Amino acid sequence: MERLLGWVIRRIKVEGYSMLPTYLPGEVLTGTHPWRRVRPGDVVVVADPREPQRMLLKRCLARDDASLVLGGDNPASSTDSREFGPVPAKSVRYVLWRGRPRRQS
Repeated sequence: MERLLGWVIRRIKVEGYSMLPTYLPGEVLTGTHPWRRVRPGDVVVVADPREPQRMLLKRCLARDDASLVLGGDNPASSTDSREFGPVPAKSVRYVLWRGRPRRQS
């Protein structure tokens, strides 16, 4: 059961400044395995298309049937679809819950 929960629900620690002012470095967020279609406005975790072992936290700005356009809330500090283009919708690992984030102590 614990293994299943770890696949479905994940704690995500914010690193970097690309999602300011929405999320600050050190905040711990809760994500769930995608159980519905990602919509514009959702914040998602995807593998970096350039370095698949690295995870990115980005907002979905637009989508079509098969791909997502992703962006950071702080464009000046974000590497996103402006640089690497749209990503496959199936590459979403987690979708953030819209709850209040908590700070890591």
